[in-house]
Amino acid sequence: MNYKKLFFSLAGVALCISISASSLNKKPKAIQLFNGKDLKNWTPKISKHEVGDNYANTFRVEDGLLKVRYDGYDQFDQQYGHLFYNKEFSAYILRVQYRFVGEQAKGGEGWALRNSGAMLHGQDPKTMLKDQDFPISIEGQLLGGDGTNERTTSNLCTPGTNVVIKEKLFTPHCVSSTSKTYHGDQWVTADFLVLGDSVIQHYVNGDLVLEYQKPQYGGGNVSNFDPKQKKDGQLISKGTISLQSESHPIDFKKVEIYNLEPYMKNSAELKKAIAAVMQK
Repeated sequence: MNYKKLFFSLAGVALCISISASSLNKKPKAIQLFNGKDLKNWTPKISKHEVGDNYANTFRVEDGLLKVRYDGYDQFDQQYGHLFYNKEFSAYILRVQYRFVGEQAKGGEGWALRNSGAMLHGQDPKTMLKDQDFPISIEGQLLGGDGTNERTTSNLCTPGTNVVIKEKLFTPHCVSSTSKTYHGDQWVTADFLVLGDSVIQHYVNGDLVLEYQKPQYGGGNVSNFDPKQKKDGQLISKGTISLQSESHPIDFKKVEIYNLEPYMKNSAELKKAIAAVMQK
């Protein structure tokens, strides 16, 4: 990983941070959001169903893996689902290890083939309406290769949000990363560095593949939501984390977070903490 690039990218944040005299020294500890046993501390919200209803056992734990499956569906029928961790975060590194498996559910959209996501800075699932398709959030889009064509992963999509890229407001729904293509059922590690309402960076297997700033409410690509939950133009400094169900089976082996909030008042220690977590 290119730490010089990382530190340069964070320089704009560091200018706004006062350096304290105390030293935090310790590497942030991984907090396991997925315990490998059950869905404790997670809440499902699937479109066309009430919050908390894990329709057709879509989200399940088997063999120590968090799995997304559709064997209980007759048709996918745009029943997009999200599994929310029951706590909000602001500054952190989210690490997920995932693999796509099997065949897409019957009735899934063509674009949803080998498609899932990690939703960042999302809304509380209790504020989502029954027929809402996606949480208002920043999506770290996870894509698997189709076996032939190039297809990047850890892209950005923006349901109900916008971001700033290269100092300009970016309003299209999605933008591709610079990652490699990962075909088949191989495990891939995706890291998302989120620093409040300032910087977000995407990494794949340790390499920086995408960066943007100033996540904020705005734009479209979310349906049947409560307008009170979308204050266009307002920066988003914290929110929920959720894993997506978009019609293709996926396994998650690891879902962990490194809390960076204790380091946000000391730019030097923040850089050290990030480097310690991200070192290969």
